[in-house]
Amino acid sequence: MRTIAIINQKGGCGKTTTSINLAACLARLGNKTLLVDMDPQGHCGVGLAVPEEQIEKTIFDILTDESAKPMRLNEIVWQIASEFDLAPSNIKLAAFEQLMSGKPGREDRLRDALATVSASYQWCIIDCPPSVGLLTFNALRACDEVIVPVETGYFSLHGLAKMMETLELMRERCTNEISVHVLPTLYDTRTKLAREVLSELRAKFKDYLMESTVNFNTKLKEAASFGQPITEYDPGSRGYKDFVNLARELMGHRPTEVEPLHGERLSRPAELVQRAKQLAQLTNFQFGRGTIALTERVELKPAITSTRLEVDASVDLDEDELESLAEFKPAEIRTTDQKIDDFYGVKQVGDEVLFSCQFSQAKHVLVAGDFNNWSDLATPLHVETHTGAWQARLPLQPGRYRYRFVVDGQWVTDPHNTYVEMNQFGELNNVVEVD
Repeated sequence: MRTIAIINQKGGCGKTTTSINLAACLARLGNKTLLVDMDPQGHCGVGLAVPEEQIEKTIFDILTDESAKPMRLNEIVWQIASEFDLAPSNIKLAAFEQLMSGKPGREDRLRDALATVSASYQWCIIDCPPSVGLLTFNALRACDEVIVPVETGYFSLHGLAKMMETLELMRERCTNEISVHVLPTLYDTRTKLAREVLSELRAKFKDYLMESTVNFNTKLKEAASFGQPITEYDPGSRGYKDFVNLARELMGHRPTEVEPLHGERLSRPAELVQRAKQLAQLTNFQFGRGTIALTERVELKPAITSTRLEVDASVDLDEDELESLAEFKPAEIRTTDQKIDDFYGVKQVGDEVLFSCQFSQAKHVLVAGDFNNWSDLATPLHVETHTGAWQARLPLQPGRYRYRFVVDGQWVTDPHNTYVEMNQFGELNNVVEVD
């Protein structure tokens, strides 16, 4: 069982939000996950709509049980979803430090409790209180990794250095090796301060900083107010995608890059060169001159990025063709791959969803998903005579659906739909959202 503690002595930086939604996304990706609330405020239970008056036993009872036959952790957990359990807490946990003062092994109580269920879970997320004390030290002794959520504001940046110093001191007292990660949270790309703080984090804490970033998203707050993780409240939101990216990064996958906004300038030289090549190809195609010699030149300026093409002087172009060439903009370029992706894949057409794929050697192609109870016989695709594409149109109600193609009896992922999630078999299902 891989155990991660969410720690920061500063409040309001998104520890509980991170704990709940990271655990929910790990579970959504097919991992059996346990969320342990080590905060006496008990906000994990509140954020997951666990009725406080019905909680009979909490993590406090597990940590303080000294009977001959101690209680096991699985006796207090609440099932939140099929792969997602919660070990709740309440205000009684605030007395833990005083109650255990001077007792041997007091810093290993949580580690011993988790050892009894380690075979039942793949991941354990520990939500820690906004303080550095015996509860937090128990979490450090029990975990393999630490995530420090940092709000992208001035005071959070100022306190992070002290938090890292404190963590280093506590790590020296722990016998286990602990990896520390810094996670930027509540990031608002519209504000100059947030961008400057994130830049400062990358400069000073680059060895610790995660690639994932949790953006400011009102859906996350709404989800908590409704007692739901973002996976249930709004799986189409930016908040959901941020936490899925975080979960996938921890699982060893590279986070998915967000597509640049319309009009946003490219910043990487390699992408600029690629755009220049695309423009050359498109120009050749439009003018119908396979012999036009185009040379690419990419100029990088501090604040402006431009792509310029030069036409070989030996080519005889009339004035209209030269004017058309001058008016081409990189944003208008469409490569062959992009055109293929536009034609194939899954898209909503009116009240129907069109599934379109290319399996040139296939004899039979079907689509199976939530909409047909994952039947590999119910929904066949038909070959379009003009294009050779396998297609099917299905009337689907608004919602979120998972699906895969069945090609000659083999289950495969749609190669033209990058919106995916891992299933319980460790394979990827495609996802389509219908408005």
